[in-house]
Amino acid sequence: MVAFPVLVGDIGGTNARFALVEEKGAAPRLLSHEATVDHPDPSSAVRASLAKDTTGGRPPRSAILAVAARVDGPRVQLTNAHWVIEGERIGRDFGLESAVVVNDYVPVAAGAAGIAPDDLTPVGPCPKEQPGGARLVLGPGTGFGAAALVPYADRLAIVSTEAGHTDLGPSSEAEAAFWGAIERVEGRVTVETLLSGPGLARLHQAVASLRTGRPPEKLDPAAVTERGLSGEDPHASEALDHFATLLGRVCGDLALTFLATGGVYIGGGIAPRILPVLGKGGFRRAFEAKAPFAAMMEAVPTSVITVQDPAFNGLAALASESDRFVYHGQVWRAG
Repeated sequence: MVAFPVLVGDIGGTNARFALVEEKGAAPRLLSHEATVDHPDPSSAVRASLAKDTTGGRPPRSAILAVAARVDGPRVQLTNAHWVIEGERIGRDFGLESAVVVNDYVPVAAGAAGIAPDDLTPVGPCPKEQPGGARLVLGPGTGFGAAALVPYADRLAIVSTEAGHTDLGPSSEAEAAFWGAIERVEGRVTVETLLSGPGLARLHQAVASLRTGRPPEKLDPAAVTERGLSGEDPHASEALDHFATLLGRVCGDLALTFLATGGVYIGGGIAPRILPVLGKGGFRRAFEAKAPFAAMMEAVPTSVITVQDPAFNGLAALASESDRFVYHGQVWRAG
């Protein structure tokens, strides 16, 4: 059982977002967004966020924190930031009864169990989700996260993954042409190397280098997106097209891995901004090109999660419906 109010947090490589779930079944109430670079540790960010709550409500009695890292011990190092998250330290710092730390895509998967149609934008055809099928959630942002929501008897098992750190290679002549110019990360080209904010910038550099024969101007991901969508920079537009195709391929691979006939839900900060590119067709063609299972893939719906802070609804579900979900995480309890 979780003691309310519950402090919930979605801690990524760039920002940490905090909210309060004040009672069982209540919607999360946003406290603040805190930049990770502005705080030496997560307790500092939590303290700053709670200080911004002017409602005079009760302080939290427990916490559920989702972090952009693998949760495999009492100390969790963020993959793309300097923070180390320890449930025990946060629990003791704020006098909590319990603190749970999970991978950041665990609550996104939990939220997919009851996500509203209004919070989704379909990409491609809209076949009906198959009842009882697994669902896949994933997202390119500062990094790349993915998890599956798998029915297990009368419960839902959440399987978090490190799919972003699997290898990725070219599968067409167009991709092979620029692949050699891609900036490697620790000698590798992984899913996250390209399907992330920094990955979009790497794609632009590789494409521009191929087309011009010289080192290109270095752009940040936001500039690549803006220039690509406007047509101002043809290399940025091409990079976005390749990004959409690669994302479709990886989504399809993971959908096959988990037999996600219940649907694929794309979160993260990038996909909602490039919906016109995802809708052009390259994403869905790559998603379905999975012979001999192309027919099965055609029947799997793909959607972008367009609600802001989608992890919060999932964190609230984990707090209020704890008996419904089975998942891995770090749990600390006082005493």
